[in-house]
Amino acid sequence: MRMERKTLYDLQSENVRKTYLFMMIFSLILFAIGYFFVWYFNGGSVGIVILVAFIFLYNWIAYENSDKIALASVNARPADPNEYYVLHNVVEEVALAAGIAKPKVYVMEEPQPNAFATGKDQNHAAICVTTGLLSMVNREELQGVIAHEMAHIRNRDILLMTVIGVVVGLVLILRDVLFRSMWWGIGGRKRDRDNSGSAIILIVGLVLSILAPIIVALIRAAISRQREFLADATGAYIIRDPEALASALEKIGSYGRPMKVASDATAHMFISNPFGNVEKLLATHPPIEERIRRLRALVIQ
Repeated sequence: MRMERKTLYDLQSENVRKTYLFMMIFSLILFAIGYFFVWYFNGGSVGIVILVAFIFLYNWIAYENSDKIALASVNARPADPNEYYVLHNVVEEVALAAGIAKPKVYVMEEPQPNAFATGKDQNHAAICVTTGLLSMVNREELQGVIAHEMAHIRNRDILLMTVIGVVVGLVLILRDVLFRSMWWGIGGRKRDRDNSGSAIILIVGLVLSILAPIIVALIRAAISRQREFLADATGAYIIRDPEALASALEKIGSYGRPMKVASDATAHMFISNPFGNVEKLLATHPPIEERIRRLRALVIQ
């Protein structure tokens, strides 16, 4: 049975649909968790209205400002064109080869070699690299890494990946708040409602607080892993040099220490696992060895 072949435009449209689908699923999960809070604190119908308004507002913020949130979460700063002349030059060259506008360029003061792209579309995009990457790779390898990130921008992966990071962060925060409120507040609160019914709702709330991040992580992992392979191949075709990225990935993979600001919410955005050479449950990145093997098996005509 032959696989259906998809054009770049098909993949871009698919990413947009997945972004809206993910935001819808997230909204339902958030409503379920939020409803428990409304019930627990006797919020009534006013609490429900506030919850719905909050979900709409948060989704709008996530869509419009997810790139700013992602960059701020890792303490990224704009790359000075004079100090980082080579980096700006490489980004401009690769953007020209990819046929898109030059993204904004950021750097992170971080020894681990890594990079990511963020933004809502090709005209509102940014690429961020760590100082560790700049000190470790040569110009050709830097081109390979930038081409990979440029592929994420051109394929419209960035909106989906960045929105996922923002909403996953909120789900994790809500989970922690729920655990703390249940731990500190339930024992001392007196209610006039049936005890067995209250216990059932508490159990449902606990289950939701555990399952919600897992569901989100499963979606994130499934989307991110397949997109990394695609971005590797697309980036190699952009610069006509698969060995550049393969060589860069070898150097990146040799650095085993975790990133200082590594977070479960943003891990999937980076070109390599920011937690280092540690196999994590629901890992968002395919093995670097497999990515290198596929790159070196590519034949660029």
